[in-house]
Amino acid sequence: MENHHSHHHTHVHSPEGGKNIAIAFLLNFSFTIIELVGGLLTNSVAILSDALHDLGDSISLALAWYFQKVSGYSPSARYSYGYKRFALLGALINATVLLLGSVFVIYASVMRILQPQYVKVEGMFLLAILGVIINGVAVWRTHKSSGINERIVSLHLLEDVLGWIAVLIASVVMMFVEVPILDPILSIGISIFVLYNVVRNLIATFNVILQGVPSDIKLIELQKKVEQLEAVISVHDLHVWSLDSQYNIASLHAVISPEMTLDQMAQLKQKIKLLMLAEQIEHTTVEFETEQEECHPCDARL
Repeated sequence: MENHHSHHHTHVHSPEGGKNIAIAFLLNFSFTIIELVGGLLTNSVAILSDALHDLGDSISLALAWYFQKVSGYSPSARYSYGYKRFALLGALINATVLLLGSVFVIYASVMRILQPQYVKVEGMFLLAILGVIINGVAVWRTHKSSGINERIVSLHLLEDVLGWIAVLIASVVMMFVEVPILDPILSIGISIFVLYNVVRNLIATFNVILQGVPSDIKLIELQKKVEQLEAVISVHDLHVWSLDSQYNIASLHAVISPEMTLDQMAQLKQKIKLLMLAEQIEHTTVEFETEQEECHPCDARL
């Protein structure tokens, strides 16, 4: 039996995700200060509540920024696969803040419906325009990112944009019609939308943490593709997981003929590695064995 490990390490952590989160943090924190002042001047509990929510956002964004930076560190003796999974900590923190923040917003909105209060509509209108612009820039910087951490950060910021659009619409309507409950009703709808998306992202995050097979990889089909390679008799004990939703890893046992030479095994290993790369699996460990060998796979079905 020969053990062969593919050593493809060309996957380089891009600093773009961390840079986008940094910009999002600076924009969010700056606007939080503006909100606190604006909320006091307009006597708007809704804006002050959002300021408190954004302060929590800023803290979670700072942590996400830090974890995103740490996730780019090179492998060490302590973390032999590197620090990519640290980005998931940022995703979990942001998702938790979003969940708690949404529940708080729903509670505050219900209270506002039960006890409507007068606010300075013109001030709300100006702050809403500023909020849409600042948070819109932050969403634009992060929405194209592919990592879970950046996706949840983008969702965080999208919640703020939608919230300020609701405030903008409500302030325009209230300039002409006295409907103070319009703003909290819109806020409840937005919070429900955000909660739905947070749950989806949390499921994806926990799938990575629990080493589930990435959703875009079909394990049985992948096994068949490897078995179709010349010189491969069968494949079992195939496992695929992801470090951070982007960097995928696989290990497998391939049964081959005992007559194969070392050069032939090296060529076969290269073919398997290339096949895995085509399936977006960057790191593959292959164990060769013959039909006469006794193997105790983790899962006898694969």
